[in-house]
Amino acid sequence: MKNAHEIIEKNVGLLTILILVAISLGAMVEITPLMFQQQTMKPVDGLEPYTALEMEGRDIYIREGCVGCHSQMIRPFRAETERYGHYSVAGESVWEHPFLWGSKRTGPDLARVGGRYSDEWHRVHLRNPRDVVPESNMPGFPWLFENQLSGELTAKKLAVFRDFGVPYTDEDIAGAKAAVEGKYEIDALVAYLQSLGTALK
Repeated sequence: MKNAHEIIEKNVGLLTILILVAISLGAMVEITPLMFQQQTMKPVDGLEPYTALEMEGRDIYIREGCVGCHSQMIRPFRAETERYGHYSVAGESVWEHPFLWGSKRTGPDLARVGGRYSDEWHRVHLRNPRDVVPESNMPGFPWLFENQLSGELTAKKLAVFRDFGVPYTDEDIAGAKAAVEGKYEIDALVAYLQSLGTALK
């Protein structure tokens, strides 16, 4: 008589079904409890929704692929907390859709970069990173200094995030276009970077 595992291994259809069952059970066991833990669903004290300008900066951060080289999640290891600061907690990311934790660190983690450098430092760094970090392999982004924001879609972005549970008011949404119109993309990206990690003291 054949061993039970031989029957499963030689039957591709049955093996596929059992793999899917195992993955589904594992996901359910790992993910379902997180949905009921208050600490993963409740914002940390002091967390503020992104301003209209910061929201535009976040979209520029995504568009330019910054998340491909910079993570925004400090892991709870001594080497990381000594370099970057307090480890990341779930309550900092409850309003992120999608979250931008990232996993690759070609560049440093940016989870606590807000307030670490001046606005001018960020501007110089984003125009030509080697002006402030000679060994940097990050590309420059000079077009951010030329492209102006119209604000046409900013109110819609805030409204969508309000549907996700971010506490934007009607006034926030109504004033979104005026808050960003005529500003440059560099202003938005710097505002976004300066907001990162400032909620957790």
